[in-house]
Amino acid sequence: MIEAYGGSCHCGTVRFRVRFAAEQGSFKCNCSICSKTRAWLLPVAVDALTLQSGEAELATYQFAARKIQHRFCRHCGVKVFGQGTDAVGQPFIAVSLSALDDIPAARLAALPIRYFNGRHDDYEYPPADTSLL
Repeated sequence: MIEAYGGSCHCGTVRFRVRFAAEQGSFKCNCSICSKTRAWLLPVAVDALTLQSGEAELATYQFAARKIQHRFCRHCGVKVFGQGTDAVGQPFIAVSLSALDDIPAARLAALPIRYFNGRHDDYEYPPADTSLL
């Protein structure tokens, strides 16, 4: 079953809608930016995200290999999603679950979570310590 939820940045300038399958998993990563922001992300196909407002107000931050564009509101600074290409060249979007406005807490808590060792570019195995992710 496909679900759809709305989301926004803190100031409400950037608004979006995202669709995903009920069994969709989420992920947390220990790379430098994800660990500093305690990111909890939902990977979706590019066409699963619809920006409803604020596209011109999105800024982009990239670092290291510059493979991912971290998109955030230039007014309030809230990261709403990241976009890039995966290991096989497929484009993806990773929505910040904390930016979803209308997902029920019980639904959010039920999302399966995978852990990635982005700090060591090892995406096959989770990091040894996930307690702070």
